[in-house]
Amino acid sequence: MNTPTLPLGDDDLKKLLDGCRKYPGNGKRLRAMVLLLRYSGLRISDAVALRRERVQGDRIFLYQQKTGTPVCVPVPDFVIRALNSLPRREYVFSSGNGELKSAIEDWRRTFKSLAKLAGVKGFHFHRLRDWFAVSLLERGVDIETVAVLLGHSSSAVTRRHYNPWIQSRQSALEAAVRRTWTAVA
Repeated sequence: MNTPTLPLGDDDLKKLLDGCRKYPGNGKRLRAMVLLLRYSGLRISDAVALRRERVQGDRIFLYQQKTGTPVCVPVPDFVIRALNSLPRREYVFSSGNGELKSAIEDWRRTFKSLAKLAGVKGFHFHRLRDWFAVSLLERGVDIETVAVLLGHSSSAVTRRHYNPWIQSRQSALEAAVRRTWTAVA
């Protein structure tokens, strides 16, 4: 049985974003990355390799690195503004020089430093992706749609990682129905 990563919560996101303001270096760029990961559900590899041309209006379009799945995800205006506030170059979060793996490792170290500065325990950037998925599932988005948005090869992969939240949604639905019984009786 796979144990899913716990999604990041509102309080920890606020701490991370506050930490970006205090971060030595380019906190504005770091803030844009945090927001992108949270509101797009992208893997870190896809975010690091994001080309400026793939930011189209209020959407991010790409072929996911891991599966090659084409995905077009709308993101809130404040995410687009954060991305557009960064220097205009071919790649939003990397120079495009060198290996993608090296750039990802740089970001991993940066996130580790940010989490320590912000006081967020047990942080990993994948928790932002998990939060994206869980927030969709808890709002009733079907598992197949979430699988496509995450670029999973099948909904079985999504179900394996996020099944606890699907069950919690079902429990909440059942509880809501049961609460109506007392109103009738």
